[in-house]
Amino acid sequence: MKKILALHTGGTISMSASNGSVSTNEENPLLDSQFISDNIELVNEVILNKPSEHITPDDMLILKKRVQEAEQNRECDGIVITHGTDTLEETAYFLDLTVPNTIPIVVTGAMRSSNELGSDGVYNFQSAILTAASDEASDKGVLVVMNDEIHTARYVTKTHTTNVNTFRTPTFGPIGIVYKRDIRFFQALIKQQSCDIHSLEKGVLLIKAYAGLPGEIFEAINRPSTKGVVVEGLGAGNLPTEVVQPIQDLLDNGIPVIMVSRCYNGVAEPIYDYPGGGIDLERMGVIFCQGLNGPKARLKLQIGVSAHMDQEGLARYMRDAVS
Repeated sequence: MKKILALHTGGTISMSASNGSVSTNEENPLLDSQFISDNIELVNEVILNKPSEHITPDDMLILKKRVQEAEQNRECDGIVITHGTDTLEETAYFLDLTVPNTIPIVVTGAMRSSNELGSDGVYNFQSAILTAASDEASDKGVLVVMNDEIHTARYVTKTHTTNVNTFRTPTFGPIGIVYKRDIRFFQALIKQQSCDIHSLEKGVLLIKAYAGLPGEIFEAINRPSTKGVVVEGLGAGNLPTEVVQPIQDLLDNGIPVIMVSRCYNGVAEPIYDYPGGGIDLERMGVIFCQGLNGPKARLKLQIGVSAHMDQEGLARYMRDAVS
């Protein structure tokens, strides 16, 4: 008998549609759903009740502490977290970075509320429970299960505003699938590590590059309250020349600047050696983070800063996207 702890945080999966709008309920409809299995005991716990746009890193920290408590006290064999989809990938990755992977941890959500035609919430919930109960789900980091696919929290991202098949893993694809009631994995996750933190620093920012990006944006954030900056660069990690000196000023003030790509596929890496090119930026001290999108790199930087890593340790932590 496997015991699965389901932690509910809100989101569309816990909502109902009324008069054309979707809103939160006092009662989570998933708590009324019957998951029938002879070898799984399900324990439900409501830890938050928020749309995912309202979820903050401090909420993620609350969730992380509850997950660790359940692991350390051996309360269960696996954990399922239900969550709104808009920031689901960020919460999943936060847990992936901060919680030792001793039991399966699976995050799921829904694109349609409980009383909409074609609602996917209960099905995704059931798929997540089956995955969390699978012995094969261990040692694969935090997983995201949606629409019969199993993704790693590290690489998955939401790609469509309303489609139920919105969660995709660029470049690598899903790590496994849910086939009826069978859980099948096709890939392994390499090199996992967790960073235990108990509080979070504020002031870690994200800027998306575009043609004509002015240096004034970087000048405006060059202040003591800024603890780090992630830039979604153009292509493989390049920027307009106008921002080169303001970024150098940030670096001179001890503010780490991390480079990722704004592209959906591929990785950021220094290729071009001209002002604002990747090689030029790396020479200045900009840290290239391969394989992560902007929001996830920002979370990872916030965790690294909150762990009070030194300059060299933070650079190593951010360069290594597979940790």
